[in-house]
Amino acid sequence: MAMKRSSAVSLLLGVAFSLSIAGPPTLDGGLSFGPAILFAQEGWKSEYDSVCSKTDVAMTLSNEELKGLITQCDRLKPRIEAEDESTRKVYLRRLQMCGDLYRYVLESREGK
Repeated sequence: MAMKRSSAVSLLLGVAFSLSIAGPPTLDGGLSFGPAILFAQEGWKSEYDSVCSKTDVAMTLSNEELKGLITQCDRLKPRIEAEDESTRKVYLRRLQMCGDLYRYVLESREGK
């Protein structure tokens, strides 16, 4: 059991570290997009940054905070799916990783 918990903690720390090191993805040549697209993107992008910025402290968050972050991830998904292909691929994958981390932490606590 101790080995399983140790592996889970290592995985959790590895994902959190990867997300914190990589930072939010950026798009080169952002000025090629029209102002309306940039403005629409900024709406979900700031929420995305806020949600995924908490991965490094996921273990310290309360269950209610984790549930709220999971809900925000679920709400952001359709908004990101409406973006162009390259933006969609990058941000959806990272959003999935953030949501999975929060779910894992929540489930590991509820399983105790």
